[in-house]
Amino acid sequence: MTEITNIALDAMGGDNAPAEMVKGAVDAAEKEPAMKVFLIGQEEVIRRELTKYQFNQAQIEVVHASEVIETAEPPVNAIRRKKDSSIVVGMKMVKAGKADAFVSAGSSGAILVGGQTLVGRIKGVERPPLASLIPTEKGVSLLLDCGANVDARASHLVQFARMGSIYMEHVLGVQNPKVGIVNIGAEEEKGNALVKETFPLLKELKDIHFTGSVEAREIPHGQADVVVCEAFSGNIILKLYEGVGAVLISKVKEGLMSTLRSKIGALLIKPALKQTLKAFDASEYGGAPLLGLNGLVVKTHGSAKAKEVSNTLIQCVTFKRQKINEKIRECIQTDAVSAE
Repeated sequence: MTEITNIALDAMGGDNAPAEMVKGAVDAAEKEPAMKVFLIGQEEVIRRELTKYQFNQAQIEVVHASEVIETAEPPVNAIRRKKDSSIVVGMKMVKAGKADAFVSAGSSGAILVGGQTLVGRIKGVERPPLASLIPTEKGVSLLLDCGANVDARASHLVQFARMGSIYMEHVLGVQNPKVGIVNIGAEEEKGNALVKETFPLLKELKDIHFTGSVEAREIPHGQADVVVCEAFSGNIILKLYEGVGAVLISKVKEGLMSTLRSKIGALLIKPALKQTLKAFDASEYGGAPLLGLNGLVVKTHGSAKAKEVSNTLIQCVTFKRQKINEKIRECIQTDAVSAE
């Protein structure tokens, strides 16, 4: 019998909550029968949305949470004061083992703080990174950290590399994933103090395939499967990536609609173009997991719609089936024993 993955979904978080959260949950449950989604939030509002759909009642359950943490609220204070918020209630379900994962499009700060203080880190993990999949010429790469730790040490980046390798191999099926550290040049002697300190440490690791520095312009070409950096650089890379992608798609569409001839050409190439542009759609890749916690916590875009929510929920099922947390725990603890 297939094991059920229980997922707590913050139905109140994000720009399009609760409508798109509820629709995403219904869509995911229809695609993945071995899943149960707990919709966390204001019960009356959620149930009103659910009346729009037909779904397997055994796969979706509403859990009432009276409060909502707003994006502008100070994260630490919000987590402490709003005990009955959808984020706190959902994370406590993960902590108590009632849910295998928590997914939210809500306040990034509250999710990062709550992940570490409520769910807790795996013993030995120094800093959990946010890991986001980004499209490349060869498929996708994993960028981490892309938002959790703007000030990181070399030892943190080493752990990011190891956790990222585990994720790419077991969730994405990339054998012996190539790991690169973000740098301003290919030469080993280049970079800031953090990169120069981290580079030789990554070279020494036997359990990852470290290929050296990766310049920002090479990331879209897929030079590395796992792209490692601190969150300041990572977030800039991610946001620039998303912005340029959106502008290019817009300009391509604008160009195709500019003349009668281009409109005729657009009809001929529409199927191929649609498939190509799909690769640059962020919603295709689900959310960004906060790796290294005792349970799975995933942050989706604040503007996430049903498609991204659905893909993120299904992503959580793969995470559990591949026992990613167990593999990270084993990797980190083995390293700790070796250090002794």
